[in-house]
Amino acid sequence: MEKQKGMIKMTGTELNEILRKHKLWLNNEDGGECAILIGEDLRSADFMFSDLRGADFSGADLRGADLSGADLSGANLDRANLRGA
Repeated sequence: MEKQKGMIKMTGTELNEILRKHKLWLNNEDGGECAILIGEDLRSADFMFSDLRGADFSGADLRGADLSGADLSGANLDRANLRGA
């Protein structure tokens, strides 16, 4: 993880692994787990066309994230910062 402005910023590799496991979870496959991204610094992350159904983004910083085409059905976005997303 990269340190940025007093917060820990998740690396692209870490995020990709979480999204890979989330996809397995959505498909009820072994090794899958729901994406829990509570309070994460996800500024400018690329979620374009990602299947994020049921993911937990509560309190996450998603400023400038690319959510175009993403499926956020049932996702928890409570207190998430979506400015510019």
